Amino acid sequence: MSLYERVADLPFSVTTIECERNARETSSGFERVTTTFVFTGPGGRTAGRGEDVTYDAVDHDALDIDFDDLTGRWTLAEFAAHLDDVDLFPSKPPEREDSRHYRRWGIESAALDLALKQSVTSLSEVFGIDPAPLTFVASARLPKGDTSRVHRLRERHPELRFKLDPEADWPAETFADLRETGAVRILDLKGYYEGTEVDQAPDPDLYERVFDVPGAIVEDPALTPETRPIVEANADRIAFDAPVTGVESAESLPIEPAWLNVKPSRFGSVESLFDTIEWAADNGVECYGGGQFELDVGRTHVQLLASLLYPNAPNDVAPRVYNDPDVPADPPGSPLDAPTNARGLEWE
Repeated sequence: MSLYERVADLPFSVTTIECERNARETSSGFERVTTTFVFTGPGGRTAGRGEDVTYDAVDHDALDIDFDDLTGRWTLAEFAAHLDDVDLFPSKPPEREDSRHYRRWGIESAALDLALKQSVTSLSEVFGIDPAPLTFVASARLPKGDTSRVHRLRERHPELRFKLDPEADWPAETFADLRETGAVRILDLKGYYEGTEVDQAPDPDLYERVFDVPGAIVEDPALTPETRPIVEANADRIAFDAPVTGVESAESLPIEPAWLNVKPSRFGSVESLFDTIEWAADNGVECYGGGQFELDVGRTHVQLLASLLYPNAPNDVAPRVYNDPDVPADPPGSPLDAPTNARGLEWE
């Protein structure tokens, strides 16, 4: 039985759906806004929660879904099929098409959480997998190659490892410093982002410096005539993130990946997420979990999935305190203790 088949027929009843707005400053220098969907069942006794991680605040401001159309009795599969025909951005198109997946994940994950709780079970019990201690890496942007944040965090936890976003203006000294630490697990080239503040044009000189960091997984390299030879020579270190939204897109990648960065919200539906994770296992592709600056339950949801399915990978799902603008005084270390996951998608 597939992962999705284990949850598809779970029944649930939702009587009211409410929204909670979340906002917070981040270490990347912007205010993060998200929306939590709260699905409440009959009598208000049980609630399922899911987080919409759409990045543009204007899309949260304009949220105007007819929630009455989503209430009633469903199985998870019936609800997902119904969502196929629902416009989740009825008042205006989203600023970015990716946001359609992000909003759908927020809604479907709330439905899954409620369905599990109303069946008096948890995701770990349904999967038949015990949660494990969760290894994580700390994600950080280093403006102009300033590595001070890396060193301040390592003062708190010398064993901590990192996922970093290298930029073309980083000096040679930055890469030398990072090589000396031995603490870099992932370097994200962001070669598939378009129209964002983190777009990174493919630069063969930068790619050479990145692949010179021993043992680092290199995420989302763009393949051009200049960069392809560098990337293909290091195929066993390549991961993809932004281009992967389901099995079809994974099968269409420009080269066969060694790793996938699994950000659940990128997939939109629960079915697409679980099918892609199983595709990766069947094809010898390793997975690690990724996050989207979640501010609420979305963070523990991605942590729970990683704990169940790829707990020992370099999961980019550090506790939210690592996203604070200032370096936290006493952040949790890696690995996190295994969650209880006694019900629903809850960590505890």
